[in-house]
Amino acid sequence: MSRSLSLADQLEAEALHTNEQLLEFNVRSKDIDWRDYVVPKKPRSAPVYLQRQFNLISNYREPIGNHNRRKVLVCHDMMGNYLEDRHYHSSKKYDDYRFYHWSAVDYFCYFSHNYITIPPCGWINAAHKHGVSVLGTFITEGKDGSKRLHDILQSTEMINNIVDAMVKICKHYHFEGWLINVECKVELDSMENLYYFVNRLREAVEKHVNSGIVFWYDSVIETGSLAWQNELNDKNVRFFKSTHATLINYNWDDKSLEQTRSVCEQERVHSQSVFFGIDIFGRGQIAKFQSKQTLARIVKYRFSTGIFAPGWTYETLQQYGYNIKQLQGDDAVNTTFLLRNDKFWWLLWDHLATHPYIAMPFYTDFCMGSGKRTYVSGLPKSSSDEDGVGKAAAASESFFNLSRQSLQPSVPLYDLATRCYDDAFNGGSCLRITHFDSSFRLFSTDFKLPGGGLVFAYAYKLNPQDGEFDCILRFCTSNNARDCYLFLGDYYDTVSLQRGRCYVSPFKPKYNELLSGPLECSQIPKDMAFPDFQANGWRVRYYVVEFDGGVQVKDIGVLYRKTADAKDSAYLGAVYLNEFNVNQHDFPGDSNIALIQAYGGDLLN
Repeated sequence: MSRSLSLADQLEAEALHTNEQLLEFNVRSKDIDWRDYVVPKKPRSAPVYLQRQFNLISNYREPIGNHNRRKVLVCHDMMGNYLEDRHYHSSKKYDDYRFYHWSAVDYFCYFSHNYITIPPCGWINAAHKHGVSVLGTFITEGKDGSKRLHDILQSTEMINNIVDAMVKICKHYHFEGWLINVECKVELDSMENLYYFVNRLREAVEKHVNSGIVFWYDSVIETGSLAWQNELNDKNVRFFKSTHATLINYNWDDKSLEQTRSVCEQERVHSQSVFFGIDIFGRGQIAKFQSKQTLARIVKYRFSTGIFAPGWTYETLQQYGYNIKQLQGDDAVNTTFLLRNDKFWWLLWDHLATHPYIAMPFYTDFCMGSGKRTYVSGLPKSSSDEDGVGKAAAASESFFNLSRQSLQPSVPLYDLATRCYDDAFNGGSCLRITHFDSSFRLFSTDFKLPGGGLVFAYAYKLNPQDGEFDCILRFCTSNNARDCYLFLGDYYDTVSLQRGRCYVSPFKPKYNELLSGPLECSQIPKDMAFPDFQANGWRVRYYVVEFDGGVQVKDIGVLYRKTADAKDSAYLGAVYLNEFNVNQHDFPGDSNIALIQAYGGDLLN
């Protein structure tokens, strides 16, 4: 079947509708080696609670342990799914729904009402780049679903074959597991085989899939009746114990929270494995832009959360006269969605944990996986086609391709910065800074620099008459003695040290050849640091900093100091940070390398 299709068609995501399709591995991409197309899941740090200080460059971080760890499952259920996002390579609908608040999420489930929902590659890649596990969906509902489940439960041999096929699907597409949603009545004499199915699936996924996980959705009970409990109790606790986690249906109340806490104590299990659902459309709970009220009730009992249908921020634009179905995309839809979406997550963030970035080299160009055109080094270029799928698009063509999503800010930037789609440094968008004269956080990080040196670069656009711009790094010494701050702006070829602060000027472009090799980021060309270089107004700054011992970089933020008569704003197009070994480089004294005695000098005194 698949050999008669084009590569682009083979890579298009699809659902499976029958047991026969599943058992025969009858998918159009069966001859594809998905290792060539899927990003491996990146490692993550332990999360932290930033609470109300999440937008500040602040040292406040609540330590997390089993006593207070709460997790988040995002269940993406929007208009049936498998829309334009089903394509591996770009559609032109640049305004389509994007998820980009990955740092608060532990699991992402791609949901549809098809029997076996296989997540599209773009969603897998965007999640994996941020260290998030991805789930497909197994659902049986209605007459046809009931018949499929009945056939599965006829024998343990059939169950084993279905489980093996589901594991094969995970391994083929490189996603991490399944949400099991049995929404049909099960005959009482088949219940033991249903328990066997979920146990067997959990064991097989644990054994054969990296980071494998299986969720059970609160649906049928021990008698086989379809009776949502909206809590954990003796009617459904066996399913909870048979899988890794349970997603509780969204019609719960405070008594449900109390009851579930009692069951967790009785079973001696951590409450973080119970995910209380919030349907963002408001079924059963206060939701929409008031979802924080409902989340606060869950947090009070230290349960985890299942956020159902967050695409509400996009889908409901239709109620206000926006046409979200234009295949070419629409500026008004894009702008309004991004503002609504940032506001929605900004309202929740007090109660969400944040995973700091830990992997170096660290690079982002803020691309959200879509754009009105493609930019390279500040100029519109033809869309890259690195995978050889289809034809490269013209520079003027819009695109939607979540595989191209870059690393996203750690926290919502509502009222601080907006996504600019009319300009970019690389990819399809950049940040337009709307908050000025006080700093704010972009990235929560935990970069360990044992060698005591770092190179930092960023691409920015700012008319000199409109103000001045700094990137800020908050760092601490390896013994966590105190916080210090690097202000990386233009300080007229000087390095100024004050108590807890260091003001650093860019590395002098005439010595740029010394930044070759691992010190240079190819996506941020060092040639653009020269004053006479023009790239549609974009400029680049590189910084080299040497410490007298190991340090940890804990935050990356920005500060835009706007002039009173500014006609525009500052734009940030890309950021790069990496460590380097000072002893392997010989920089001239006038190169503007910053030598910081964080341990024995004036910075800490």
